[in-house]
Amino acid sequence: MSETTRTGGPAQWDDPAQTRAGFAVFVGRPNVGKSTLTNALVGEKIAITSNRPQTTRHTIRGIVHRDSGQLVLVDTPGVHRPRTLLGERLNELVSETLSEVDVLGICIPADEKIGPGDRFIAQQLASAGRKPIVAIITKADKVDRGELAEQLMAVEAMGREVLTAEHVEFQRRQGIRARKRGRDYTPTPVPEDIGFADVIPVSAVDSFQLDELAELLISHMPISPPLYPDGDLTDEPEMTLVAELVREAALEGVRDELPHSLAAVCDDMIPREDRPEDDPMLDVHVSLYVERPSQKAIVIGKQGARLREIGATSRASIERLLGTRVYLSLHVKVAKEWQRDPRQMSRLGF
Repeated sequence: MSETTRTGGPAQWDDPAQTRAGFAVFVGRPNVGKSTLTNALVGEKIAITSNRPQTTRHTIRGIVHRDSGQLVLVDTPGVHRPRTLLGERLNELVSETLSEVDVLGICIPADEKIGPGDRFIAQQLASAGRKPIVAIITKADKVDRGELAEQLMAVEAMGREVLTAEHVEFQRRQGIRARKRGRDYTPTPVPEDIGFADVIPVSAVDSFQLDELAELLISHMPISPPLYPDGDLTDEPEMTLVAELVREAALEGVRDELPHSLAAVCDDMIPREDRPEDDPMLDVHVSLYVERPSQKAIVIGKQGARLREIGATSRASIERLLGTRVYLSLHVKVAKEWQRDPRQMSRLGF
């Protein structure tokens, strides 16, 4: 099996000289809809979704094919104030990604007022280099037209404020460098049209303006032939996707600190021997890690009921992903304080 998820319906690249391709990153606070939006644009589920914290723990690439070009979306962990080494590494991962893409997308939900976290992220994007920043107002289905219009104006105002401050700071730094070299320097005035390159409301639930968003992001990409073969949807390894589907099922219904403590690793995916060719089966072994014995008991549940529920839910998703029957074996293990232990984090893929 290929490590790249594929689908039919390849994009047409009739004139490579007129097509565009590149990378766009989605950045935002936790649970603002980045992964849901990524899945909706790609057309298949490549990123797990949950209303629990730290749903996304690594960058996920989703590939969107259009006649006008190819868009590689990079979904990132939610930016937050870290409390553990894992949290610090997730924030560092987001910062590193900003330098590797062509377009920066800041996701802000329509049903929440702009807060300090949104401003902090906007400042990070503004200081990441002279790249177009597209403000994406997610969850537009949750508000009425008047509320959506107010949020659009608030986001546009934040863009002008943040980018004006970054422009002034950039000119100040340029002046310092010039003086050190004994040169005169005249600061460039703040452009009248300074602000986010675009602001667009969308909804992944009812597909509101998803095509428009894809075309908008592609329009900011450089002229380029496709970066991935026609039909590819992601370059995520299948074992990583399998582990994430198990973790997604395990996240449902848990609370307090347990969502932070859960990790999943796919140990093996082995074709079962002596199966008929028209009815193959994979033996899949996944380990779920928690930080304390009490958490292990919660995941397993009374007489193993919760673990069986996790297995049934995730097995169905894994079979859809792999296109074959699966025998799923789950094991719950304790890795004490793994979020604060660099060695254990490395073993768990962080």
